[in-house]
Amino acid sequence: MTIIDSNEITTAPSPAQQMRRRALRHWGFLIGGGVLGLIILMAVLAPFFAPHDPYAQDLSQRFLRPVFLGGSWEHPLGTDHLGRDYLSRLLFGAQISLTIGFVTALISGVIGTTLGVAAGYFGGRVDTIVMFIITVRLSMPVVLVALAVVALFGGSLTTVVLVLGFLLWDQFAVVMRTSTQQIRNQDYVTSAQALGCTTTRIILTEVMPNILNNLIVIITLEMAHAIILEAALSFLGLGVQPPLPSWGLMIAEGKDMLFFEPFLITIPGIALFVLIFAINLLGDGVRDVTAPENRN
Repeated sequence: MTIIDSNEITTAPSPAQQMRRRALRHWGFLIGGGVLGLIILMAVLAPFFAPHDPYAQDLSQRFLRPVFLGGSWEHPLGTDHLGRDYLSRLLFGAQISLTIGFVTALISGVIGTTLGVAAGYFGGRVDTIVMFIITVRLSMPVVLVALAVVALFGGSLTTVVLVLGFLLWDQFAVVMRTSTQQIRNQDYVTSAQALGCTTTRIILTEVMPNILNNLIVIITLEMAHAIILEAALSFLGLGVQPPLPSWGLMIAEGKDMLFFEPFLITIPGIALFVLIFAINLLGDGVRDVTAPENRN
């Protein structure tokens, strides 16, 4: 009779443990998540960290330089053309950029995912109608349509978010349609249909969990896309309006002093770059960590 030592008995790690181990070994996921988390924390705690009121003007303090260019610690990142503290505006500007990214991705994600999953799962006439809608949307240049709508109704945070939300859903629809088409004929979906499960239950419990990783990647890409578009609209004067501290608006306001005080453009430009880079790193990391081929 063979006696098995209990110390020799090993249990296979659960899928959650395997995913956690992959996440802790994925440098892109860790760096992107860490930087994005830091920016979110900075935005949430902006009222406590900001050394001055971001809207307070003092013309006697115009164009003070940052500390690293010989300025004082009273205004660590200097001041703008109206004497407003640049660090305070940068902190509150993170709130604007993150709000636009999250809300735009939410609106466009709901629209695009609904259309894409419906087209991929039902096929036939539903697929034809959805593809026609996607084609119509793709025929409209996002920037030109956004410029026209914002110019017509006026620039504001609400207008920019709604316009971008209703214009950036096409990538969600295309990817979700393709992913659902690959899933709908799998054995577990067929089994659920044979057991009499409702269509809603099959989509929510069988289809959506298996296309979630693709959805997460598109969400991060479209968040970054929305933030860049908002910055472009604000730079052109048709996005978020003054005195809100949008990073794109800060770049626009500093462009006239590019050759004299380049920090007015450099600081918000670097902040925008770091935010976009972190979102994309996190999206790629989540995709790698949750990819089906890694679920062993």
